[in-house]
Amino acid sequence: MPVRKTHRRSLLSGITAVAMAISGCSAQPGEQNSTVESVELTEYPEQVYWGDLHLHTLYSFDSYNFGNKTLGPDDAYRFAQGEEVEAHGGKRAKLEQPLDFLMVADHAEFTGVFLGMENGNPDIAATPLGKAWAAMNKAGDTAGPMTEVVTSLREGNAKRQPPEKFRRTIWSELVESAERHNRPGKFTTFAGYEWTSMPGGGNQHRVVVFKDNKDKTLQTIPFSAADSNNPLDLWRYLAGYEEQTGGEVMAIAHNGNISNGNMFGDVQSDGTPFNQEYVDLRARWEPLYETTQVKGDGEAHPLLSPDDEFADFESWDENNISMVPKPTDPEELKKWLAGEYAREGLKQGLDLQERFGVNPYQFGLIGSTDAHTGLATSDDDNFWGKFVESEPSKDRVNSKMAGQLWENWRLTSSGYIGAWARANTREELFAAFKRKEVYATTGPRMAVRFFGGWDYQASDMEASDYAGIGYAKGVPMGGILRGQGDAPHFMVTAMKDPNGANLDRVQVVKGWRSSDGKLHEKIYEVVFSGDRKVDPATGKIPAIGSTVNFNDATYTNDIGAPFLATMWVDPDFDSTASAFYYVRVLEIPTPRWTLYDAVRFKVKPPKDAPLITQERAYSSPIWYNPS
Repeated sequence: MPVRKTHRRSLLSGITAVAMAISGCSAQPGEQNSTVESVELTEYPEQVYWGDLHLHTLYSFDSYNFGNKTLGPDDAYRFAQGEEVEAHGGKRAKLEQPLDFLMVADHAEFTGVFLGMENGNPDIAATPLGKAWAAMNKAGDTAGPMTEVVTSLREGNAKRQPPEKFRRTIWSELVESAERHNRPGKFTTFAGYEWTSMPGGGNQHRVVVFKDNKDKTLQTIPFSAADSNNPLDLWRYLAGYEEQTGGEVMAIAHNGNISNGNMFGDVQSDGTPFNQEYVDLRARWEPLYETTQVKGDGEAHPLLSPDDEFADFESWDENNISMVPKPTDPEELKKWLAGEYAREGLKQGLDLQERFGVNPYQFGLIGSTDAHTGLATSDDDNFWGKFVESEPSKDRVNSKMAGQLWENWRLTSSGYIGAWARANTREELFAAFKRKEVYATTGPRMAVRFFGGWDYQASDMEASDYAGIGYAKGVPMGGILRGQGDAPHFMVTAMKDPNGANLDRVQVVKGWRSSDGKLHEKIYEVVFSGDRKVDPATGKIPAIGSTVNFNDATYTNDIGAPFLATMWVDPDFDSTASAFYYVRVLEIPTPRWTLYDAVRFKVKPPKDAPLITQERAYSSPIWYNPS
């Protein structure tokens, strides 16, 4: 893919050494030693590491069925480390900047079955499942096997699964691939998979991440939606794994924008009311939420947050996997969407905390690609789509996704995880995931730090040991503040992607539950580039403008700032109200992948397709709980 055409300035241009210390970016990711014993651990996290925990290869039934017949887990790990690989049709693919960690999360359901059928695997061909699929293929019913898969996912029907021997063999292959590419201190891999529950066609998927090496992960096999499509049973399986092996594992909820409104609904997936067991288990096993990925952004929605001018970003208002349309009644639609977007889930969590004493939606925010090509890329100028047919070509922007589900132009080039950790190892990264010291980006690698506490001073922002002070006097993103009466102080810093666009602004998003039981939200403009002023009547600032050139898909960094930092105190603080705060960082406008395609392939995109984007990062929240 062509290199992004843009005016680039050095990362150090206009940024002091103090800013470098604040960001923790004095060294490039993945430069530590290669063995566990020689990885030096710092006192606190000083480095942000970049990765993707949700990538599919040809072992996934849909990836294989929709055209990926060549790229497996080994290819995915090599690509993530910066190697060039041959994609489909002879295309060459390479990341502009390697990742620090990756997990191949192939579907637990029918893993490797399509590949095994084509290769004549006897463990599949001799089974009733294999014979039925072979008969369908012989009769020309190419859609039949996929129908069988989807039926299994809806019903949670274990009888449709492949034999256990085959499942163990495939799981061993996936685990061994992760082991081959794990290089502690340089590049980290995790064994895991996607649990693909979709009752009624609503996406209730979870990504399961194991911390452990193969001596523990091979003691189990993936728990699939054919075993049960109820998340309670998945969480019980995770508990059983830890009890049996002494290892560690977690689940990450898939972004909920095609979940039928049930990812953050007011009832369980089977329609029963929430109970103590449900909220306890969800809080225990799901510390993170995938808020942005290739099927749209899931932070906020304009119908739910009408006062947020940036809520309508890559919104995914399409039908679900079973083509069930969204409600047309405005109030029903709002209720539906409230169960699909992260900010609403965080707000509902405050209410559930009051009811149950536990907040099941006290999650950190991450991004991942959910690409089914084996290629973990979220750069708009190097976007490889979701399925093979949405890989770069002159036709993709005007065609539909595999299976004619949605128009390709609606796909989003997103997202990645930024994880603050002491070292690039499984142990340290998994610990960062558990404590939620992570954040989501839609692709750019912005360095974002967020601390909250009561004892910070203005001079702390200029200290060379800024991050150390942040930990010593307060909590980082993902932490909890207990009530002390006065309004807490928050230290916020954001540095641009060294290879990307300048920053427009940094906002703090607050949600809270007032004493009357109502849930609220507010956006604060806390620091921004240029000489713009906050309108006291609206709390907003003017748009930064745009340097995007539509003729050649370029932009310049003549606007915006490479680094933004501030100390912020909540002016509306109520010590009796539970609340959460998270940071949203916005870049200046840049070309969207649709504009890069238009210029590269000399095609005209659909009239509804956006050509400019404003990339962003979302920190994990800091929660405030009254004493």
